[in-house]
Amino acid sequence: MLFKKTLFLLLLPVFANAQDSLSERFSIHGQATVINQYKPEFTAPYTGSNSLTTGEESQTSITSTLFLGAKLWKGASIFINPEIAGGSGLSSTLGIAAAPNGETFRVGSPKPQIYMARFFLQQTFALGEEKEYVQSTFNTFAASVPKKYFRVSLGKICMTDFFDNNTYSHDPREHFMSWALMTNGAWDYPANTRGYTIGTVLEYVSEKHEIRYAASMVPLLANGPDLNTDISKASSHTLEYTYNYKLGNRVGAIRLLSFFTTANMGNYNQSVALNPFAPSIENTREYGRSKYGFGINIEQEINDYIGGFFRASWNDGNNETWAFTEIDRSASLGLEANGKKWKRENDHIGIAYVICGISTPHQNYLKAGGHGFMLGDGNLIYAPEHLGEFFYSFAMSEQIFLSGAYQLLINPGYNADRSGPINIFSLRLHMAM
Repeated sequence: MLFKKTLFLLLLPVFANAQDSLSERFSIHGQATVINQYKPEFTAPYTGSNSLTTGEESQTSITSTLFLGAKLWKGASIFINPEIAGGSGLSSTLGIAAAPNGETFRVGSPKPQIYMARFFLQQTFALGEEKEYVQSTFNTFAASVPKKYFRVSLGKICMTDFFDNNTYSHDPREHFMSWALMTNGAWDYPANTRGYTIGTVLEYVSEKHEIRYAASMVPLLANGPDLNTDISKASSHTLEYTYNYKLGNRVGAIRLLSFFTTANMGNYNQSVALNPFAPSIENTREYGRSKYGFGINIEQEINDYIGGFFRASWNDGNNETWAFTEIDRSASLGLEANGKKWKRENDHIGIAYVICGISTPHQNYLKAGGHGFMLGDGNLIYAPEHLGEFFYSFAMSEQIFLSGAYQLLINPGYNADRSGPINIFSLRLHMAM
């Protein structure tokens, strides 16, 4: 098994470079990302089972993905993405709502595992004659494509590939790393432990207007590895509208997102009522419970070098978080610049800030000693969680990027008793071909 995993990593560049010798009927790309994060020790009056540990800590994560695609018939394609992932986030990705490494998952073992990340069919119907040329990239062919189209995607997918996109803050392999910066934090987007689901995405795209809708499966258990196939009892629905505009000659976009999820969820208030001193969300789970929420996502090009973003999101917070992270409210903003000014066009530098919060029922549950799948200090003196992030990405070549990052975290897990501040230092190596 170790030999297979090593061979998988070593052959990535070979498979990726093969793209140049193939016709555009096929698409082959690859990526590999290694992130090391370090935090010095900090002091806190107590630590629970789901807390960020107070001791000095260093953790490393690795992901490597093959992006394979083939055209089938007019407008139709199939994409297959085998992936290997291993390592761990700080404190096993516990104790921080805006977890600092977007490449890590809430998995039991840090041992590298090979799995199928994506496997889906896609059919595109042109709605006009006007076309534009797009470069070949991950799960995309180099081709002239219609500017206006309707598209259906069906299979195993990652929802963030389709929704809540942002030029300046979306991919932790290249931009900001925190979970609450790569997407709207209060969007409990449907996914298994590793971030994937099975579903259908419908897209209408024109030059100014984009509408997307998805119906997808949710985990059988909160943040679980297996998806619930009984869609009559458990499913998630996501709807997003995007308006693309220009301010002068500068492009921008506004995205409005909404979601509704129903599953075998537990209820915070009922958990506390049943056991005020040691509530357990698992004991109140039943089908028919739901979670819904909204988000706004704005990006704006400022000049030839700098762009900015703003996000804000909210969910009702009555029932337990089911898939993403324990955030019920969030707001983030930031700036990112390329290195044209200092003749390093492929370099990027960014600074961002995010504030996260939870609902009153969620607060009461954690204060009474309850645990979610990410948080639970055993007590809670509530305060919003704050995270600031700064990074610089140095282009070693057109395919290899080395980044350094610093994150300042205050009130991890919304607990003023364990406020820190906590300093997190990151080193990221990313290869994409």
